Amino acid sequence: MQNLLAQLQGMGGGGGGMAQRGDEALRDTAETIHVSSLALLKMLIHGRAGVPLEVMGLMIGEYIDEYTVRVTDVFSMPQTATGQSVEAVDDEYQAQMLEKLELVGRPEKVVGWYHSHPGFGCWLSMEDVMTAKSYEQLTPRSVSVVVDPIRL
Repeated sequence: MQNLLAQLQGMGGGGGGMAQRGDEALRDTAETIHVSSLALLKMLIHGRAGVPLEVMGLMIGEYIDEYTVRVTDVFSMPQTATGQSVEAVDDEYQAQMLEKLELVGRPEKVVGWYHSHPGFGCWLSMEDVMTAKSYEQLTPRSVSVVVDPIRL
């Protein structure tokens, strides 16, 4: 058992948030993202409705602590898409949605964005990485999620 614990600590898996590398300890800065069942279901339904095109939306929730994000709900966004990329994000729609959330007293914040890759898996394309970077300019801890409503 001691050998197993030592191996896990050496791999960063049992160090209580600290990964070991030689004589130095490296802080584990990975974030944990909790996505509610409601949010995931809405992402998949939205993605399925858009097949064969990609769809996009905003995720709302809260930052629990320095390393934990909770996604509680999502809102779809209107955009034009081709088969493999979402081509336009409506900034005005985003601003209006945020105003309405505040108006009705929803305490959540936008914590990231999602979009679909219908039939070709869950991964971030180069365009997705660029979109993620633009969201990170607004919110450094912005989360990006890709769903595939066909290949569940």
